[in-house]
Amino acid sequence: MAPTRRLKTVALVGIDGSGKTTQAHRLAEELAAEGLPAAYRRNAGGRRWFGRLATAVGRRDGDDLLGPRLMLVVESLLRWLAILRTLLRRAVTGEVTVMDRYAVCQFASLRARSASERWARLAYRPFPRPDVTFLLAVDPAVAHDRIEARGYDHEEMSYLRAATAAYRSLPEHEHFVVIDANGTPDEVSAALHAELAAWQRQPAPEPRLPALLANARTALLVGGPLAAGATAIGLQLAEAF
Repeated sequence: MAPTRRLKTVALVGIDGSGKTTQAHRLAEELAAEGLPAAYRRNAGGRRWFGRLATAVGRRDGDDLLGPRLMLVVESLLRWLAILRTLLRRAVTGEVTVMDRYAVCQFASLRARSASERWARLAYRPFPRPDVTFLLAVDPAVAHDRIEARGYDHEEMSYLRAATAAYRSLPEHEHFVVIDANGTPDEVSAALHAELAAWQRQPAPEPRLPALLANARTALLVGGPLAAGATAIGLQLAEAF
């Protein structure tokens, strides 16, 4: 019998209001209850924090506080650092990492704001693709109502529509497992578990690298992203001015 796949990383992505954080927390807790060493990790870009800071000093949001271009650079840098920390922690602990957001979230954010993805893609390139990336697909109107109901932030409908289109247009979209996130949390959770179980039942792929090269690749996880990311984000910062 062919070996089944061993789960290491799961990423939940999608527009604000799609339920990423709720479902990522829930999935990590439920996998842990099944006996897996699962942990929730958030790869935020700081936009919500800057939004709160902006409100405190009388500005509308992070874009109004820093300027749209600089805010995108800061968001790219903070998310990149968060992902690096998540991957290094996973490499050390061996945990099953359930990630709330990943690199594609930054690409979609840039694309929705009609900004260049060039340097961000270079910076994020060393990061491996998760075993499973769930795109929580939600109607922008539903997402908008959820954001308004939670009461601590706001998104324009125009941006939610642009972000929805951006996720669909990403080249990574073909690798996403798309989940209808318009339903209740229980319905979305059930769909996630069904798709994850189906993925785990598939035969494990043949290793593409000898063990020695695989170990070398793991070691480069530290130095590679640091060098590439520092260069690319520095260049993006230079373009912001």
